[in-house]
Amino acid sequence: MVKVEAIPINKIRRPLFRQNDPVKVAALMTSIRAIGQQEPIDVLEVDGEYYGFSGCHRYEACSRLGQDTILCRVRRAPRSVLQRHLA
Repeated sequence: MVKVEAIPINKIRRPLFRQNDPVKVAALMTSIRAIGQQEPIDVLEVDGEYYGFSGCHRYEACSRLGQDTILCRVRRAPRSVLQRHLA
């Protein structure tokens, strides 16, 4: 089951490095500042820890804006699913 919840940004691990487009991040910051975050990012919850694999630009924009939380679609999964994402 997937549910949307506000997760503290500092609780989300970003295990895969991805280069963000600075123009896109700046545009998202402007939008989020004006109307709030409209689309949640996707995170995987494994043993009570959160791992983000998508929504890198939104994550960066919210972080730069100093937000404490970010809206996430949370999918709970066993460690074996996390290992497949990291492979």
